[in-house]
Amino acid sequence: MLEFGIMSTYTQIVYHIVFSTKDRQGTLAIEKHEPLFRYIWGIVKNKQSTLHQINGVTDHLHILTELHPSIALADFVKDIKLACSKWVRTEKIFPYFEGWQEGYGAFTHSQQEKVRLVDYIRTQKEHHQHISFRDEYITLLEKAGIEYNPKYVP
Repeated sequence: MLEFGIMSTYTQIVYHIVFSTKDRQGTLAIEKHEPLFRYIWGIVKNKQSTLHQINGVTDHLHILTELHPSIALADFVKDIKLACSKWVRTEKIFPYFEGWQEGYGAFTHSQQEKVRLVDYIRTQKEHHQHISFRDEYITLLEKAGIEYNPKYVP
C-alpha cells in the first residue's frame, strides 16, 4: 500500500514593520505608549502570530514579528492600523492623533538577526536623538536594496 504523508506549512520569516503617523505628526505621546503596545500585542496574538518587539517614538512605530502562515503581510498591517485608529479614538489616549500614513515598510530578516533587531527597536528613543525618522527609513530601504521614490518617503 502506498502512503502519502501530509505536508504541513512551516515558515521562518521575521518581519521588521515600520509605519508612521499621518504626515509624521508627533501625536503619540511616549508616556502613553504602553497601552498602545499592549493593544497591538493583543492583535498580533489574536492572529496567532508572534510579537518579538514593539516600540516607537511620537511619530512612528517599529514592530518585529513573525506571522502565522495563513496571514498576509498587507492584511496584517492594515488590520493593526485600522484597529489601532479606532481604539485610539475610542479611548482618547492620543487626542491629536489623526491616523496612520498610507503604506508601510516591511523588511525580512533571519533568526540570527532577531537579537540585534530587538535591541535596535527597544532603543528607539535613544536612536532618534541622533537621527530623524526620514533618515532612518531611507537607511532601512537602502540596506534592504529597495528602490524608492523620495517623494513618497515619509
